[in-house]
Amino acid sequence: MDLGITQSDGHVGDKAWNVVGHIYTPKLHSPNAFIWHAQIPDGTFVPPHIHPTQDEWIYMLTGNLEVEFGHDEGKVTTHPAGAGDLVRMPMGRSHGIFNRSGAEATCVFGVAPARKLFDLFGQLDGVTDPDELVRLSALHEVDFLPPPPDAG
Repeated sequence: MDLGITQSDGHVGDKAWNVVGHIYTPKLHSPNAFIWHAQIPDGTFVPPHIHPTQDEWIYMLTGNLEVEFGHDEGKVTTHPAGAGDLVRMPMGRSHGIFNRSGAEATCVFGVAPARKLFDLFGQLDGVTDPDELVRLSALHEVDFLPPPPDAG
């Protein structure tokens, strides 16, 4: 990690990615951690998935999200998260992130260690095909779960 300050309008390598409709702006990237700012429009989501090699967290800045846990265990619980809340998603535990609030949410995500997530976001920038998103993610240590049988 480089010593210094990433300004509020700055980002790593002048990068910003559109990943599943969210705008992700990297703020810090090192082997030990990856932190990014996210703009999450209403009606968008990250489907249930597992990071088998990383802990992940979300610090909420504005708006509201719903985080679902337990898809892989067959017992889904939904938890609201609003400004000032910290969402903790341990490695190996399934989670999905949904904005059903009627307004944009902004937050800061982080993972530790960084592993392959920074590179994955570069590859997912603008990808809209769900099968390709799942394929690329699996190559970068993010495992999306299949939809439930009643998802139609």
